[in-house]
Amino acid sequence: MDYASIQKLSAKKFRRLTGVERETFDEMVAIIKNAEVELKKNHKYRGGRPPALSPENKMLLTLSYLREYRTMFHVAQSFGACETVGYNTIRFVENTLINNGIFSLPSKRALLKSCTEFEVVVIDASETPCERPKKNRKTGILARKSGTLSSSKL
Repeated sequence: MDYASIQKLSAKKFRRLTGVERETFDEMVAIIKNAEVELKKNHKYRGGRPPALSPENKMLLTLSYLREYRTMFHVAQSFGACETVGYNTIRFVENTLINNGIFSLPSKRALLKSCTEFEVVVIDASETPCERPKKNRKTGILARKSGTLSSSKL
């Protein structure tokens, strides 16, 4: 699977596959492209092997990992890369989006300081009755009388 194969999908199917709208996906890809340009600008770029995945495929790999929660090996293999490339790609994309600030969640302190009140409903389902055979005295007495040794004879 790659980005070229899913471009033909309708908006509904694209959202169903990736978990985000196409416009949001394009914004995320733009952030990844800018981060890659900055990375090349800040480091001495000496050429070498081109990246294994395009920015679109990097974003798609990360979203498929987060959406389906398959192992990194399986996700990377579906994009024609090795497990290490998959891990590094997911880590790079997540950190880049978080550091950008547009796609990061508010901190815990910001949530505590907000005026919004949250209503939480907790359901305790731990003490549900289960059907077990009833213990009665007759079954215990019959077992002792049927030839087994009682505790007094031991």
